Amino acid sequence: MMRPIAQLAGLGLAGVVVFKLLGMLLFPLLGVFLGFLIWAVKIAVIMALVWWGFHLFRKWNEGGKPSEA
Repeated sequence: MMRPIAQLAGLGLAGVVVFKLLGMLLFPLLGVFLGFLIWAVKIAVIMALVWWGFHLFRKWNEGGKPSEA
């Protein structure tokens, strides 16, 4: 009668230990992935702002010139 309960308790304990070990290994990888993702978004935003500024600069400079027709 006690043998199935002991097996179940051992399996539960082993599951907790495996879960804790995987958490220790995978949470840093998740942090690295999220850090890289945020870094890539930051670079994309900076590039978009530079492109937008260049576009506005060209548009404002072309406004003073007579059109070539």
